[in-house]
Amino acid sequence: MVTTLSPKKDSESANEYDKSDRNLKVMKLLKETKILSITKLANMLVDLFGLDETFNKVGKREGQEVELYFPALKGYLTFPLVSKRENFECRAERVKNPVATIIINVKEDNVLKTLSKIIRSKANIFGLAKLVPKLIMGKIKIKGSLKAALTLVNCLMIGKNDIYKTKF
Repeated sequence: MVTTLSPKKDSESANEYDKSDRNLKVMKLLKETKILSITKLANMLVDLFGLDETFNKVGKREGQEVELYFPALKGYLTFPLVSKRENFECRAERVKNPVATIIINVKEDNVLKTLSKIIRSKANIFGLAKLVPKLIMGKIKIKGSLKAALTLVNCLMIGKNDIYKTKF
């Protein structure tokens, strides 16, 4: 006994499949767009407000690559360590052999808020001390070279810039 499905049911299930497949593609595209936006934002902030003194301290780590991974967005940012701010360029890709990987494990809605807190901190021991609670709570994890990861974070911190001294 062979049973056949009615054409109506076949078209409904295909339609539901198309909608769910489309929704998955849309969500993936949104996450990729967020990663690319964060990349552009990091490049602009360092270009406009970055401090040359932090880049001068890169030293022998120049050329090494540190990546940031956001599990909520399922995306990677790659930061090459450079000794001149003008040469800084963040990319939205995964590296084959990074020196360090910084995993920022927060909800998708809190990714920018967490990065903003890191970037607005001052590039000194007190600014780095603000990261300790996030490390203890597991929101930020560092795999690989701690020194390379801290060097990158130090280069991203623009809190000493004169823009923060002026009041509007």
